[in-house]
Amino acid sequence: MRRYIPVIGIAMLLGACGAKGNAGTSADSAAAAAEIPAVVAGFSADSAYRYVAEQVAFGPRVPNSEAHRRAGDWLASRLEAYGAEVVNQRVTLRAFDGTQLQSRNILGRYNPEASERLLLLAHWDCRPWADQDADPARHSQPVDGANDGASGVGVLLEIARQLSLQAPSKGVDILFLDAEDWGDEGDEDSWALGAREFVENPPVANYAPSEGILLDMVGGENARFRREYFSQRGAPALNNAIWSIAAELGYSDRFPDLPGGAITDDHVQFLQAGIPVVDIIEFGDGGGFNSRWHTSADNMEGISAETLGIVGSTVMTYLRRNY
Repeated sequence: MRRYIPVIGIAMLLGACGAKGNAGTSADSAAAAAEIPAVVAGFSADSAYRYVAEQVAFGPRVPNSEAHRRAGDWLASRLEAYGAEVVNQRVTLRAFDGTQLQSRNILGRYNPEASERLLLLAHWDCRPWADQDADPARHSQPVDGANDGASGVGVLLEIARQLSLQAPSKGVDILFLDAEDWGDEGDEDSWALGAREFVENPPVANYAPSEGILLDMVGGENARFRREYFSQRGAPALNNAIWSIAAELGYSDRFPDLPGGAITDDHVQFLQAGIPVVDIIEFGDGGGFNSRWHTSADNMEGISAETLGIVGSTVMTYLRRNY
């Protein structure tokens, strides 16, 4: 990930999006939520933290590496163990620098016959270079990707475990996307290669989820999640619902009702295809990503079980109330 673009005047846009007749407003979402039984879903922050640590233990999950291969096999096996029907999309993708990336998108499906489906997704690969590190000598080294990659996957693995204990009544898909982070800062189209491949050539015939939630960098200490620009523009009703649940659960300080930047991330590929997908991603009050982003410090020392629990409980509650 990618670059972010600070958006001036986005607060006006947020209000305009919320005012659309079929999108709903934050007040409408809160009122609707009040009419729904107060279901607070089960979610173990400690379990999610363990899943993050297990991914990091493989080493940097950079495409074409042994750590990447082993981690991919482990992720698929975890989804299978938690009762999902697993589809592996293996494909060779060409990176901006010409490197041929042996890539693997991993899709786990619950109630695959259901037409109404929620897609939960995160990327599982790591940045090949710590190009934002303060030490230039580390710029050619891969990152551990504890937050940028493994945190979102860790939350989704815990959600999969919860679904194995209580199956959803509708369709739920968990997607681990590959080849997201092998991009060039000067080329927006060089990111999210796995997401583009999945959207353009879905491994399931006629695949069309009703909506989706992307988790990216959701494990940082005291992380705050502002409303990402493209998410609010393209899927305002879903964005409003998530932020309303976070407020109801007492997480308004971590999910402030404030605009963030426009972030080139996996969700953009889905939005361009007409699928409403929102991005829950850390975006600091001063603008920009977590200070460990694309550095050698993106390791387990920067991961907070509390933050994982806040994000996971919010998403899981939305899932339980609607699916």
